[in-house]
Amino acid sequence: MNPLLELLWAFVGLFLTIFGTMIEASLTSPLSGWGDSGSMVLSLGVTYQVGAILLVGCLGGKNAGALSQIAYLTLGLTPWFPVFSQGGGWDYTSQPIFGYLLGFVPGAWVCGWIAFRSRRQLETLALACFAGLLTIHATGWLYAVILRLSSDKFWAIIWTYSVTAIPGQVAIACTAATIAYVIRRVLFY
Repeated sequence: MNPLLELLWAFVGLFLTIFGTMIEASLTSPLSGWGDSGSMVLSLGVTYQVGAILLVGCLGGKNAGALSQIAYLTLGLTPWFPVFSQGGGWDYTSQPIFGYLLGFVPGAWVCGWIAFRSRRQLETLALACFAGLLTIHATGWLYAVILRLSSDKFWAIIWTYSVTAIPGQVAIACTAATIAYVIRRVLFY
């Protein structure tokens, strides 16, 4: 891919990640009755942040995906741009959730690498998104091990940031793969 185009996708990925952090993912259920009450909105319990990471990996490739997340981490670790979901700054590195943020870089890279290895197919893009999601979570688990958390704290972190988040993130990964498939077909790449 053209380096200028990769840089453009990196900027798009940075902005999507920042704004995706602020927007809660939800589904609309038309089965709740279309009468006076309208439709019901169900929260997925996660934000669109991971979807943005996977989307830029599928559209911009491994370099654009990783570069956008390096920029996101750099902004978040400075005291002037608290772009992380719970603030920012250098002290964030001592929190177990930071491992998942670190996982954004290899997760976006793996997603982009798989997405551009073969022809654009929905199955390939879905596999790329799931591999990127697994990479993010594995990095989070590894970071929790490195912090030497007690067994109770370790499993609490895994439960809070992985087990409860995975169903919503899988739905978002499927959506990101579908959107990437449509955009890549429209843009002929």
